[in-house]
Amino acid sequence: MLGWGVDRLRADMSRLLAILFHQGVLDEQFLQLQQLQDESSPNFVSECKTDGYCDCRLDREFSDYKKMGIHLNQFMGSSSSIGANRVRNVCVAFRAASEQNNRAGCLRALELLEHEYCYLKNKLHELFQMEQQRVLAAGARYPLQQH
Repeated sequence: MLGWGVDRLRADMSRLLAILFHQGVLDEQFLQLQQLQDESSPNFVSECKTDGYCDCRLDREFSDYKKMGIHLNQFMGSSSSIGANRVRNVCVAFRAASEQNNRAGCLRALELLEHEYCYLKNKLHELFQMEQQRVLAAGARYPLQQH
């Protein structure tokens, strides 16, 4: 019975990952990070996700396009390092708009970036929750009953 729970969680995780890859949310870099995860560092991917993302504050006033470009480069690098494909692509478009001092383009890109980032964050949270449940279920041991 216990094995079925682990198998089901593993299957659910595989389905979610397949959806995220099909949608272009994640790319092969994410799989490479997963391969680095092992028993000595079971939370490696989730730690990369939380530690790797810079806390960029992008000003809606867009008064300093050069400063915004620096923040976008940091965010794009963080996105690339964890395999966040769609977030990275929006950053590229955002950077292009900022290089052209295109305020309307920046506002559209910022809105899309916020949407993509929230979607990614929610789906990764869901994936990491399933992973934690799977690890807990796999590690659960019940004492043998003696008659």
